[in-house]
Amino acid sequence: MSRRLRSVRARATLGATLVVAVALVAAGTAVLLSLVANLGGQAGAAAERTAREVAVQLAAGQPYGALSLDDDDSPVQVVTEGGTLVAATEHLERITGTGTAAVRPATASPAPTAPTPTPSAAPSPSGPPGPTGDDDASDEAGDDDTDDSSDDDSDSGGGGTLRPGEIGEDTVFRDGSATVDGDTADYRFAAVEVDTGDRGTLTVHAGAPLAAERSAVRTALTVMLIGFPLLLAVVAAVTWLVTRRALRPVEGIRREMAAITASADLARRVPEPGTHDEVARLARTTNETLAALQSAVERQRRFVADASHELRSPIASLRTQLEVGAAHPDLLDVPGAVADTVRLQRLAADLLLLARLDAGERPADGRVDLADLVRETAAGRAGVAVDPEPAGPVEVAGSRGQLERVLANLLDNAARHARSAVTVSVRREAAGGGGDGGGEAGPVAVVAVADDGEGVPAADRERIFERFVRLDAARSRDDGGAGLGLAIARDVAVRHGGTLTAGQTPAGGALFELRLPIAP
Repeated sequence: MSRRLRSVRARATLGATLVVAVALVAAGTAVLLSLVANLGGQAGAAAERTAREVAVQLAAGQPYGALSLDDDDSPVQVVTEGGTLVAATEHLERITGTGTAAVRPATASPAPTAPTPTPSAAPSPSGPPGPTGDDDASDEAGDDDTDDSSDDDSDSGGGGTLRPGEIGEDTVFRDGSATVDGDTADYRFAAVEVDTGDRGTLTVHAGAPLAAERSAVRTALTVMLIGFPLLLAVVAAVTWLVTRRALRPVEGIRREMAAITASADLARRVPEPGTHDEVARLARTTNETLAALQSAVERQRRFVADASHELRSPIASLRTQLEVGAAHPDLLDVPGAVADTVRLQRLAADLLLLARLDAGERPADGRVDLADLVRETAAGRAGVAVDPEPAGPVEVAGSRGQLERVLANLLDNAARHARSAVTVSVRREAAGGGGDGGGEAGPVAVVAVADDGEGVPAADRERIFERFVRLDAARSRDDGGAGLGLAIARDVAVRHGGTLTAGQTPAGGALFELRLPIAP
C-alpha cells in the first residue's frame, strides 16, 4: 500500500484532490458568508420597514391601542425613554434582544383625544368673553410640556435632537428571539426612535424572522457536505484514470527496457506512442540511445575481434620463429623476429591511443606551428616534398605529439600507395572556405597530403576511416599495416575541433585534407 502511494499516479491524484478540496472549502465558505450577509440584510430591512411604519403612526398621534401590531411574524415593542413598555404585539409571550423583556404594558396610557368644545361662558357685563385664566394656564402647561419633551430628546442621545413628529434616521440592529402564540423563533430586531411630542421620545423595536436565513444556510451547508465529497471523489477518480492512461506508455517503456536488460538484446526497441507529447519524445530519445549503445557495443566487439585477429598473426609468426630458433639456432630469422616485434609494438601503441581517444581524452593545451611540424615530419622521407613552402607560421591549438602522429599516418599511407611522389602543403583559408570540412567559425589551417597513386574510389572515401578497414588493393600491397592509421588520424582531428576528409587530385591520385581551426 505504501509503495502504491509513492507512485506518480497516487501523488498526482492526491495533489489534484487537495487543491480542489481547498478551492471548494474556500468557495463554500464565501458562498455561506455571502448568503448569511444577504439574507440577514433582507431581514434587517424588513424589520426596519416595520419599525418605521409603527413610528410613522406614533408620530401622527395614533393611540397605542390603535397601532397595527397584529402581525405575528413581526413582533413589535414600543418603549419609553425610561424603558417602560407602552405597546406590544398582542400574542407576544417572550422576547430577548431588545433590552426590554416585558411583553405587556404595565399600565394603559391615556390616549390623546381631540379637544371637546365647552359651553361658552356667560357674557360678562363688562365686555365680550375672552380667554380665561385656566386657558392661559393650559397654554403655559402645553408650552412647558413641549419644552420638556425637547429637553428630554436632547438629553436622550439617539444620534441628535428630534423635533416633535420627527423619526430618527439611525437604526440599531440586534439579533434575538421571541415567542409569539407559542412559536419560538429567532429574529433580527430594528430599533427606531420617534418624537411624539406630548408622549415624549419613544423607541420602536420591530423584528423580522431569521427562519428563511437559517433554513437557506442549513440547506446550502447540507448540499455542500454531500456534494463536495462526491465532487472530490469524482476529481480523484478522473485524475487517477487520466494519469494512468498518460503513464501507460511510460510503463510500457519501463517493461521493455527491463526485458532488454534481462536479454542483453540491444536490437530491441521500446514502443513509441503515436502522440507528440513528452512521453513520445522520451520513447524516441530512448530508442536513439539504444541505437547508439548498440552501435557502440557492435563497434567494440568488432574492435576486439579485429585486434585479436591482427595480434594473432605477428604473435604466431614470432612464436614460430622462436621455436625454429630454439630447435635450429642456425635457422633463427632474427630480422624477421625483430620486424614482428616492432609490428606488435606499433599495434599495441595504436590500440592504446584509440582507447584513450574513446575515453574522451582531451588534447593538451598548447600552440603548434603546422608549417614547422610539416617540415620536420616530411624531412628524411624519400619521395615526400613540401610544395609549396609555407610563407609563415600557421599555428593551431592542440597536442604536438598527436598532430605529429596524424601527419605521420597520412604520409605513411600516401607513401604505401604512391607510384613515385608524395606532396604535402600547408595553407590558410578563410572561414567556411572550400572542401567538405568548411563551415568553421573562424579561419582554418589546411594540411593537404597528395600522392600519384590510383586514388580512393568515391564509395570507399568514408569507409577507409573505419577501424581495421583495408581495401582489397591495400591488403595485397600493405606490408604490416593493421588498418588503424586513418581511423586514428580522423579521431585525433575531431578531438582538435577539425576534420579529415579524403578526395582526389586532378591527376587521379588520393588527396587527404586535414582542417584545423587557427589558434587565436
